[in-house]
Amino acid sequence: MFNTTAWNRIRYGLYAPVYDFVADRSFRRPRQLSLDAVDWQAGMRVLLVGAGTGLDLPFLPRDVEVQATDLSPAMVKRMKQRAERLGMDVECRVMDAEALDYPDGHFDAVIMHLILAVMPDPRQGLAEAHRVLNRDGQLCVMDKFQSDERTAGPARRALNAFTATVATDITRQARPLLESAGFEIELDRPVMMGSLFRALIAHKAEREPDAVIPGGEA
Repeated sequence: MFNTTAWNRIRYGLYAPVYDFVADRSFRRPRQLSLDAVDWQAGMRVLLVGAGTGLDLPFLPRDVEVQATDLSPAMVKRMKQRAERLGMDVECRVMDAEALDYPDGHFDAVIMHLILAVMPDPRQGLAEAHRVLNRDGQLCVMDKFQSDERTAGPARRALNAFTATVATDITRQARPLLESAGFEIELDRPVMMGSLFRALIAHKAEREPDAVIPGGEA
């Protein structure tokens, strides 16, 4: 499957000029529903992972500290411009979600919208989110997911060979991914297209997460 970090950096650089036209209005309500479920507190340290052009920014409280990352420099440039237009002080950085340059336990909330179905190794991405989240922190996820009750069939897997290259993986399952990374899910609800797109809130489970094999896949 042609889904690598290098390819994602290239293709999202190409998508950047038209990304808002495609993703803003379509996902505005799901973003808002997802972020509304976070237990916001003044002064929280918040990390947006794979934040794209910053379409989540308008739905964040103004009394939190926000840092935001994306793999694509072109996306980060537009995110900085959006933050400036909104009058928000956001540190925007080019960074790989699978290798976050932050210390352990640094954030009170990690937001991962529309990234788990895109990154080459979502288990590694979630392991990094788990690492940088503090003991009582919240993980907020919104994405498209295959049903947790059954794995993808042959036809869906065949189609995924194409969709994962140009857009997104359509075979990933939310609960197995989050739970194997050491998260306990508090909220799981559909937000768009029936149950295809779901918003989840999770926190660190008491048990240690399963080991992540470098270069492994979900």
